[in-house]
Amino acid sequence: MTNARRLLTALALSTAIVAPATARTTAPQPAKVLPATSYTLPNGLKVIFHIDRSDPVVSVVLAAHVGSSREVKGRTGFAHMFEHLFFLNSENLGPGGLDKLSARVGGTGANGSTSRDWTVYNQEVPRDALEKMIWAEADKLGYFIKTVTPAVLQKEKQVVKNEKRQSVDNRAFGHVQELLTAALYPADHPYNWPVIGSMADLDAAQLSDVQDFYRRWYTPNNATLTIAGDFDPAQAKAWVARYFGEIPRGEIAVRPAKRPVALTASKSLAYEDSYAKLPQLTIAWPTVGIADPDYVALEALYDLLTDGRDAPLTKLLVEDRKLTDAVSMGSYDSEIAGEAMLSVRAYDGVKLDAVRAAIDAGLAQFGTAGVDPAALARVKTLREAAIYAGIGDVDGKATTIARYEAQTGDPEFLDVYLRRLLALTPADIDRVFRRYIAGRPNVSVSAVPKGQPALALTGATMVVPATEPIVQGAEAEVDQTAGRTAYARTPSKIDRTKEPAFGPAPAVTLPAVWQATAANGLSVSGIEDRELPLVQFAMSADGGQLLDDPARPGAANLLARMMTRGTRTRTAAELEKALQSLGAKVEVSADRERIVLGGATLARNYDATMALVREMLLDPRWDANELALAKAAVSARIADERSNPQALASRVTNVVSYGPQSIYARNILGTQVSVAALSMADLKAAYARLSPGTARFRAAGAVTQAQVMASVAPLATRWTTAPMALPTVAPLPLPEKARLYFYDIPDAKQSLLTFTAPGPARGDADYTAAAAMNYILGGGGFASRLTQQLREGKGYTYGIRSGFTGWRHDGRFTLSSPVRANVTLESATLARSIMADYPRTFTADDLAVTKGYLTKSRAFQFEQLGDKLNMLALIGDYGLATDFPLRDARVVEGMTVEQVRALAAKYLPTARMTYVIVGDAATQAGRLDALGLGKAVPAKPLIE
Repeated sequence: MTNARRLLTALALSTAIVAPATARTTAPQPAKVLPATSYTLPNGLKVIFHIDRSDPVVSVVLAAHVGSSREVKGRTGFAHMFEHLFFLNSENLGPGGLDKLSARVGGTGANGSTSRDWTVYNQEVPRDALEKMIWAEADKLGYFIKTVTPAVLQKEKQVVKNEKRQSVDNRAFGHVQELLTAALYPADHPYNWPVIGSMADLDAAQLSDVQDFYRRWYTPNNATLTIAGDFDPAQAKAWVARYFGEIPRGEIAVRPAKRPVALTASKSLAYEDSYAKLPQLTIAWPTVGIADPDYVALEALYDLLTDGRDAPLTKLLVEDRKLTDAVSMGSYDSEIAGEAMLSVRAYDGVKLDAVRAAIDAGLAQFGTAGVDPAALARVKTLREAAIYAGIGDVDGKATTIARYEAQTGDPEFLDVYLRRLLALTPADIDRVFRRYIAGRPNVSVSAVPKGQPALALTGATMVVPATEPIVQGAEAEVDQTAGRTAYARTPSKIDRTKEPAFGPAPAVTLPAVWQATAANGLSVSGIEDRELPLVQFAMSADGGQLLDDPARPGAANLLARMMTRGTRTRTAAELEKALQSLGAKVEVSADRERIVLGGATLARNYDATMALVREMLLDPRWDANELALAKAAVSARIADERSNPQALASRVTNVVSYGPQSIYARNILGTQVSVAALSMADLKAAYARLSPGTARFRAAGAVTQAQVMASVAPLATRWTTAPMALPTVAPLPLPEKARLYFYDIPDAKQSLLTFTAPGPARGDADYTAAAAMNYILGGGGFASRLTQQLREGKGYTYGIRSGFTGWRHDGRFTLSSPVRANVTLESATLARSIMADYPRTFTADDLAVTKGYLTKSRAFQFEQLGDKLNMLALIGDYGLATDFPLRDARVVEGMTVEQVRALAAKYLPTARMTYVIVGDAATQAGRLDALGLGKAVPAKPLIE
């Protein structure tokens, strides 16, 4: 969280940036948003410091200026592959590397990302672990490559392939981006291939290729170390010199030259998507990289075209022609070139020719009408608010600084972006619209459901995206111990085998919570926090899915949507504009237990925002046309969910767990038939059951208790509904025996495993201890056994986790993982075995790691405003005590190995769990007989 005075000053002076000059010779300069100091070591490593004393935490980010754009044809995907390898081992950290260290010091978990231009490794830890992290990052940069063996490389290839299957091959519209970029950029352009690369290239990669890549790009003079947070810069500078100083510089890496592209003619491609249930059109235009002055104007243009009910493309496609429920437009933050991307997912059966015609008409209207200064002002305010919301923790600040340094050479580029944003004029927007979009050649990709090629744009060239065939037994098991030959340690002037000691333990204090009750019985709570000039708030009212008639589900969700669609005195568009002008966003959603109205706004506009919130709550518009639009949007989402393996598994799990007659067995969205049948009277009846006596308002941020209470006081005279009894739902029962269900998606490249059992409710005495018990099993990321064995040991999956979800009246344990299709049986067997053995194999060392993480991670437990708002939700919605974090801490500190084993035996009943698998039944369902759970029951009839 950035220093409050600095950000408030930036906001206060923001209008001065574009104000006319005064008689003063030197205009006051706005305070920097993320002030940074930097220096360079003799070996070329650039070091950046950002001081933030708001919480006792630090973030350490190592960024290498290498992404997919520095690869060559035939060797693509190396930058991303290297990101994976970099976490695994190093000479002095040992196997598990940063992941094991993170668990021991209470870090957020080592993370990384690769783009076209850079690779970033980030880690947030309590401040007492800063020296440890500097030591660890230096070990990675200078003492890593000898630990990579052929077996490690082979296993990690499988992990990367699983990532591609999960994000591309096994996902609706997953191939759109790779088709767009291949058509937009020439074959010799560095952006021509996807970041994840070619699977054939990865298969062909040899250990020597990986070693060469490391030596070429992972050098101090091609890297930046950024440290942000609460630390002593003089001490940190000494540590950086000690651990990084002797790593030798490498070959000179020149910053790549800008290389924008220009199309001479438009291109149109199409493909049949095996997962998609709706047609989608995506269009890309060549633009510029992030450092170009036009980039900010282009981003504002995208918002003006699509963000809002009166935005020309949204109005034409959503309201007037009713072709879709949403239009989106954006771009990638790229260094040497850029593209604008417009995407429309149309309704079922809509021909994309109609979508394209509407887009062209909307663009023409925008060009004729010109830029509305009021609309531009709203866009600038919203983007200003988003800037501050995006740097709510030190990890966000450090990563922002590191990425801007990599892409622009300026660690304080966020200030440049903000100045350019606030200085934008309508003429700037009109200029970039005509230069890059209006009438310019572009690339379009039509993605249509399998068997519906006629929905694609007329004249589009049909293509078949490359996918990897899944052949049973094609991948040999990899012995991770193979090839671990002894190697001579890289010489060093210091003893790098000794992990540095912890620094002084940081003091952690709970946020001060205030509570009150409004005159109408509404419970109100808050946490005042002046770190950012923002306020987040939420109103939760009991009901949610419980308001639904099981025979006609979907009313609660539809009601939530209608509450954002205008008020008695404002149309939906007018309400939206009023919120945008304040830099506010407000959404309403329904979950299984309540309806929640939540939002965020600039603190200076809190009172005005709450005046609009009161309108939304007390005077919904109940507009028939808006209801028709909301129904169409919900119907499209229901159709879309049929292509989502996670949603399908969740639906099946709820039906078989609660029983087909339970309201919780129903999709909260409803069915297409039930949604069509719901009337305005049904929604008004559900609305009438919302009561202040069973509702809670909470706010966190730069707002006082008096201000919050004043903002809810006007509700007392008009919102006086007496509480009504809600239906009760029996808690999840434990099955008498294990049950196995299989939902068939023909030719799926992955299978999704979802294993569940009843768990404790959120307020149950067992909940905190059960969650702690799960840390080593599947809740600790790379510290967990499930990840270590199924991903790191076998390469079966890109990610696997387990955890507890606690509701007000019951809860659930869930293990979930997408796995390579041809190891469905092997993955299910291994995951079940790990759970079954857990009570017996949990050790004192496991408990020490668990306690260490859960104790030390409290340093950033309430770092962000969202964390504080969630704390208030747990107190208000779930009835926890205001000091529940301290009580939870005492529970963890007092846990014993015997207690963990007993909890594992209680909540991991593998012989009585529900096993749901989504995948290719033709090749995998029969193999599951070997699990000993009987024949898999076809799951599709249960939810369709």
